[in-house]
Amino acid sequence: MYSGINDFKNGYQPRIHRVKDEKGDLFRDCYSILVQWRNHFSQLFNVHRVSEVRQTEILTAEPLEPELRAFEVQIAIEKLKGHKLSGSNQIPAKMIKAGRRTICSEILMFV
Repeated sequence: MYSGINDFKNGYQPRIHRVKDEKGDLFRDCYSILVQWRNHFSQLFNVHRVSEVRQTEILTAEPLEPELRAFEVQIAIEKLKGHKLSGSNQIPAKMIKAGRRTICSEILMFV
């Protein structure tokens, strides 16, 4: 936190950065640093080298998010604060709370 405040007070001051390659050599000039980062990320994200992943593993993968349940929607509706302004949908929280059962079933129908 102190360094962030100090940087803010002093303004922007460019710093000299150094990057090491695989051999341990240091680079200071911008072009060499960019080349090293490009090589690093091209090796990191090179999907064509990965041969262990099979098509069946990709198709049988579990979904990233679990299925939404009714009680989770009801809890979220109960947590809404009634005295707040409406959001981007222009529906006040009091209205959502008043129709919680209908809204809950409609939300679950579209998810």
